[in-house]
Amino acid sequence: MTFMIRTRLYSLSIGLALVLPLFGAAQSNNNDFQSFWDTFKAAVIKADKNTVASLAKFPLGMSYGIRSVKTKSELVRRYGEVFTKQTNAAKCFAAKEPEKDASNPRKYSVACPDAAGNEVVVYEFERGPNGWKFVRLDNINE
Repeated sequence: MTFMIRTRLYSLSIGLALVLPLFGAAQSNNNDFQSFWDTFKAAVIKADKNTVASLAKFPLGMSYGIRSVKTKSELVRRYGEVFTKQTNAAKCFAAKEPEKDASNPRKYSVACPDAAGNEVVVYEFERGPNGWKFVRLDNINE
């Protein structure tokens, strides 16, 4: 009986040793994203173009029919096209939180309203080798 209990406890401790680091990684991933989001959101609200550009991955994907943003300097120059033309991103980001992609924990997005109030302007974020980055703007109506 004692041998069986030890075997089960040993199996349980091995299982926990395998699962707990995964839980810790998921928690760390969420904390990392929250830190990134707080910085990105504050930069958009302040219209701090340089900080926003430093938090983007290039080329930045854009809505159908709009050419991608290829560099940091181009994002700074086209800032209004990305953050104010289709929606008021600063107002949206102040009120909303991004949602985790159900199929990929390395992706988040936030949907913002267009002029008609439809939440169709989507900002997408992904975790890559250099941490979290803004990667794409999409308008699901286009």
